[in-house]
Amino acid sequence: MNNRVIHTPEGVRDLYGRNKKNKKMLMHKLDGVFDRYGYDDIETPTLEYFEVFSSDIGTTPSNELYKFFDRDGNTLVLRPDFTPSVARAVSMHFSDNAFPARLCYSGSTFVNSREYQGILKESTQMGIELIGDASAAADAEVICVICDLLLSSGLKEFQVSIGEVNFFKSLAERSGLNEETVETIRQLISSKNYFGIDEVLDQSDAPSEIRKALSELPQMFGGPEIFEKALQYAVSPQEMEAVRRLGDIQAILTEKGLDRYVSYDFGSLSKYNYYTGIIFSAFTYGSGEPIARGGRYDHLLGHFGTDRPAVGVGLYLDQLINCLQRQMIPFGQDEEMLRKGDAT
Repeated sequence: MNNRVIHTPEGVRDLYGRNKKNKKMLMHKLDGVFDRYGYDDIETPTLEYFEVFSSDIGTTPSNELYKFFDRDGNTLVLRPDFTPSVARAVSMHFSDNAFPARLCYSGSTFVNSREYQGILKESTQMGIELIGDASAAADAEVICVICDLLLSSGLKEFQVSIGEVNFFKSLAERSGLNEETVETIRQLISSKNYFGIDEVLDQSDAPSEIRKALSELPQMFGGPEIFEKALQYAVSPQEMEAVRRLGDIQAILTEKGLDRYVSYDFGSLSKYNYYTGIIFSAFTYGSGEPIARGGRYDHLLGHFGTDRPAVGVGLYLDQLINCLQRQMIPFGQDEEMLRKGDAT
């Protein structure tokens, strides 16, 4: 018998029995968090035109997309990411009086990547998009949602690392460096390659104060005390606004009692070009990869004809389930009990 008849392709799997029941129960629990925050369901198609995820938008690289043709010769893809799909749908269907819009989703995403061994090529993602609100309060709300999602899952220990891409973008613009060099520095900062950053900067003609600031970025992480260090290098209005905005977010999270779950990292820079403000990733024990990612993307909807500010987050459900199992956390614990337990 041909093995392809009874085996799944690489990177996908069957789910049944207790594993399927646990996943279904967890998704129901997380849906309750979306409801409490007032987010409405949206469903977008698994198939989208290639242009929705093109390099102009800056999402998954073309060689990691599952691409094929329809009968008319149009290039279609299996969605690798929900955010551009939701942005397209909102631009297509929502009227001006529908904003701010709070939307939540769940479904499969598909990425044909060989970068990480053991990472599924088809995975389940749940998340939210808050569209039409440019405030720091909106940023803080999305971070509150991800914290409450993780608490609802049963996690007791996790950390949401928050960055601000405008700080780096402003430094890069003031440096006068070409686009290729800036991208190289961005990658080195993201990987915290201190020696590589210094080597590239030493060969550049960027002003000394900019070189110093860029070389310090990978080390600018920690609690809200790191804001003072960032302000030492903040010269432009964009840089000062980036630090101020993080301070506003911190104040809201402190008021909500969620500040203990967050930290700040000015060297956290996304490969997704559509992010325009805060970006953040959530981590816990049992996974070297984030269990959630999100950020602000104020210009993405403009690609689809509706220029609206927006912020959102996606939760990687399969990775979260693996972490819960490795930490031996039963499914369905009540988040209020967890909060009380943490407070004692």
